[in-house]
Amino acid sequence: MIGHDPARADQARHASPGQGGHVSAGQGGRVSASRRAHVGALDGLRGLAVVAVLLFHAGHLRGGFLGVDLFFVLSGFLITGLLLAELGDRGRLDLVAFWGRRARRLLPALTVMVAATLLLAWASARPDLLRSALQDAPWVAAQSVNWHYIGERIGYWNAAGTRLFAHLWSIGVEWQFYLLWPLTVVLAGNGPGGQRRVGLVAVAGAVVSLVLMIRLGAAVDTTRAYEGTDTRAFSLLLGAVAATSPVRDAVGRLPRVAMEAMCGLLLCGLAVSWLLTGGEQAPGLFQGGMFAHSLAGAALIALLAAMPDGLAGRVIGSAVPRRLGELSYSLYLWHWPIYLLLPRSPAGLGGAGWTIVAIGLSLVAAAISKVVVEDPVRLRARWTTGRRGWAALAVAAVTTAGLWAAIPRPEPGAGTVDVSRLSQV
Repeated sequence: MIGHDPARADQARHASPGQGGHVSAGQGGRVSASRRAHVGALDGLRGLAVVAVLLFHAGHLRGGFLGVDLFFVLSGFLITGLLLAELGDRGRLDLVAFWGRRARRLLPALTVMVAATLLLAWASARPDLLRSALQDAPWVAAQSVNWHYIGERIGYWNAAGTRLFAHLWSIGVEWQFYLLWPLTVVLAGNGPGGQRRVGLVAVAGAVVSLVLMIRLGAAVDTTRAYEGTDTRAFSLLLGAVAATSPVRDAVGRLPRVAMEAMCGLLLCGLAVSWLLTGGEQAPGLFQGGMFAHSLAGAALIALLAAMPDGLAGRVIGSAVPRRLGELSYSLYLWHWPIYLLLPRSPAGLGGAGWTIVAIGLSLVAAAISKVVVEDPVRLRARWTTGRRGWAALAVAAVTTAGLWAAIPRPEPGAGTVDVSRLSQV
């Protein structure tokens, strides 16, 4: 929507939580490191991650919130791969174009979801849900809602069901990463040995981030440790390390049988962590547990990118996980408002029945968003490019801002929400 960059259009597909990506894969005759290849298994991995989040939010998978960490690792890997590839091909980074591609890929769907959620909340939500949504919307627009929640001290893990935009804290973390990390890549990545320097900077940053999480995670309220950009940066940075040539070359030299075995072990480890981790009270979660999960995710991603035609790559990249991965950004955007706005027992449904209805509605909303909003922007429909694109963006922004200003604010204390069965990432 913002500008038009045909030469790199297919390389700009976002990873968090939700879109495909292109990588410079490993050596050894698998996927040539000299070209950027789409890896379907990474779409499938993203699909598995979003399913984990959806099930966690519905109260059916105790550790499903760790799917967000996998989104972060994927984002760090794919975005760093694109930045390093552009730096290698052109000897420089066009940062304005990079930020424009990120905005074009992510903002249209986000804007539509926010506007629709405000309308639905105005029409049907309890007053406290509407009031908090109106309070949070400007912070969502500024891509800093995570720091808003931290500053409010709302007690993140105890505030399930009170914020329609609560899940967007992770989108804020990623946007802040997109703003700062390319500048680091420009400074560290130019010249001989640039990818090694980028990797070293990412490793150092991940260690600092881990130390901060350990320190801040000891507090009674872990919202600061859980939502802080600095404390969650290690997931993104570990993904970035996996995208550098020293790591890719090292992975590419591994025997194929060893790579297959490692993929199987890592997949089992991630699955077990999602099944057994019990929320913020899980022993060691903020003392290195999430770091270990992200490290395992980074290793798995590096292996899948180096050997996408292996057994693990073919299974994870099969049709259903891959299609879910392609929908995962919009699915992530829409599922939480739908979960909160959908009555707990529509037509007598409860438990698993409610979950099926909620996830089904989320899939429908995500599919509509993809067809009506995301695909036209991605495929450069006429109304999304050049002056038309800028005009469409301005109309959408002004309409959403006007809607936010026009909706009456409920009085404080009006209305309550039953949150007994909802979890929150």
